[in-house]
Amino acid sequence: MINEDDIFFELKFRRPGSIYTSTRKEEDIPIILSGTFNGRTTGMPLSIIIENKDAKPIHYEEIKYKPRPGHADITYIEKYGYENWDYRGGGRSSGRETVSRVAAGAIAKKLLLLTNTMISGYIKKAGDFQIENTPEFNEVLCSRNSPVRTIRNKEEDLMKLIESLRKEGDSIGGIVEVIVKNPPKSLGEPVFDKLKADLAKSVLSIPGVVGFEYGMGFDSYKYKGSEVIDEIYYDEGFRLRKNISGGILGGISTGEDIILRVAFKPTSSIAKEQKTVDLRDLKPTTLSVIGRHDPCIAIRGVSVVESMVAITLIDHYMLSGIIPRKLSEEQSNIIEKRWLEYKQKCT
Repeated sequence: MINEDDIFFELKFRRPGSIYTSTRKEEDIPIILSGTFNGRTTGMPLSIIIENKDAKPIHYEEIKYKPRPGHADITYIEKYGYENWDYRGGGRSSGRETVSRVAAGAIAKKLLLLTNTMISGYIKKAGDFQIENTPEFNEVLCSRNSPVRTIRNKEEDLMKLIESLRKEGDSIGGIVEVIVKNPPKSLGEPVFDKLKADLAKSVLSIPGVVGFEYGMGFDSYKYKGSEVIDEIYYDEGFRLRKNISGGILGGISTGEDIILRVAFKPTSSIAKEQKTVDLRDLKPTTLSVIGRHDPCIAIRGVSVVESMVAITLIDHYMLSGIIPRKLSEEQSNIIEKRWLEYKQKCT
């Protein structure tokens, strides 16, 4: 069963409108146009519309002839031609397109509950702000109610950082850590469909993402092999003592929690003056981006990363036959019960 409320539950964690994100006011209310009947999916593609109600194209008039440094403006112009460039907010490369990813992610998240698999993320680092160790999953899940999407007892530090950046007309990058709780074993293939490769491809397709790692990731260079070889033990199945590999070995899930991190760059849409070129005469000029932009896009990016991870996992579930084409009444009831419990956590 799928309805608009299920989708809106996830969309509300991504939408703008707070003092710590873009102040743009978007309700982000989804309307299902097709693909369901009597509250159940029919097997046909789901078509969902989510309207933009607070767009202000006038904020982008100066950009019409001045490509923004750090954005995809100049690469889109050179690839598709100036006449096909939608300068009103970035067009296809706009972060606004991520709303559709979160809508699809809501459906994927709900389906994953058939195996009691849950996904949640939080802001781990942003500038000088950082959370050293990976928190307990429940703490991460509760961070969805934080206005800056981080662990509740640490959020004040991040709030102060964002407030100072907004006053300066500047921005900061961030690292989002995502935990997948209770993933099945054996997702992924040895070479061309490795789970880690598919996860990397999906999250790197998100606007503003510049890096991906899982398990120890880039910190692996610090250690000797003898320090990071994980102990194997048996407890109703093979287990790994420390889960150093982040739930994936040889590109295949181990059954331990999947832990991955995604780096977001600082948004280039800032009030500070930047150097660019005027497309009318190809001479140097300057640009100060006006409008309502996120001082840290990683905050709203948490929901987008969660969604892309969920969508990728559902692909692998289907390839592995874990999710059948048609759910039984019993399976549907299990999902509904767990979805209700998931929504009520930390409320």
